[in-house]
Amino acid sequence: MNTFKVVIQKTTNNAIVKFEINQFITQNQSFEFNNIDEAKSAPLAEQLFYLPFVKKVYISGNFIAVERYDIIKWSDVQDEVAEQIEAYLNDGGVVIEDTALGNKKVPVTIYAESTPNPSVMKFVANKKLVPRLFEFTSIDDAKQAPLATELFHFPFVKSVFIDQNYVSITKYDMAQWQDITLELRTFIKNYIENGKEIVVLNETLTTSNEQQDINFETLDDTSKQIVNILEEYVKPAVASDGGNIQFIAYNPDSKNVSVLLQGACSGCPSSTFTLKNGIENMLKEMLPGKVDMVEAING
Repeated sequence: MNTFKVVIQKTTNNAIVKFEINQFITQNQSFEFNNIDEAKSAPLAEQLFYLPFVKKVYISGNFIAVERYDIIKWSDVQDEVAEQIEAYLNDGGVVIEDTALGNKKVPVTIYAESTPNPSVMKFVANKKLVPRLFEFTSIDDAKQAPLATELFHFPFVKSVFIDQNYVSITKYDMAQWQDITLELRTFIKNYIENGKEIVVLNETLTTSNEQQDINFETLDDTSKQIVNILEEYVKPAVASDGGNIQFIAYNPDSKNVSVLLQGACSGCPSSTFTLKNGIENMLKEMLPGKVDMVEAING
């Protein structure tokens, strides 16, 4: 079993601190407890309420958010709370008892949305599925992603891209969307409703995300500017189309920028031209004299 690790995250509300965990502790369900009586079926929340400053506990996915009373400041106690949560989970403590979960299905709405890439369909859920993006190009890649693994059992599924509240599926040319969209939409809906695991968050999957942060700090100033421009101006647009763009490298001598296209952007007939040119023009305008060309690589 993977070791649980807790990271403290500040929120916009000074009274609330979010304790983010490197694994999911609930599957597609959220729980809010206003006092210790409400937390009888949630042993971890019940334990937190024994702390006199705890006002409210919210448990969802891979985090626990705790609201405090004004008798203390979070800076004085947050490390101790994080250690308590981490120790509880690593000792095998129960987060939510089965009686609280019941056998009820989680109400889920899934709708299919076309993308600029004719080979990709975006299936959007009415709730968060994963904390960050994951891309799987084969069933071997998806060993730690049960949903993607199941999707690869469909012979027409070529790759799976999961981000926040949607799943983008790339199909082989053997099938037409009008023949398979309803089948995939129904499958994804039933899978999520039954509370099945989407991805297994562990050291392997979290390391790649942490590595990206580490790499950013080692970049030169121009590369950091390029990454920030992509994050602010490009990623939101391509995410709405079910894709992602990732910075790979910048060569200061040739002034060449390499980016990786993922999800719906990967292999899209229009992406490598329209998207590439759009990014190229933007970077040339925002970083005059520093960028001559953008190379778009399909993931």
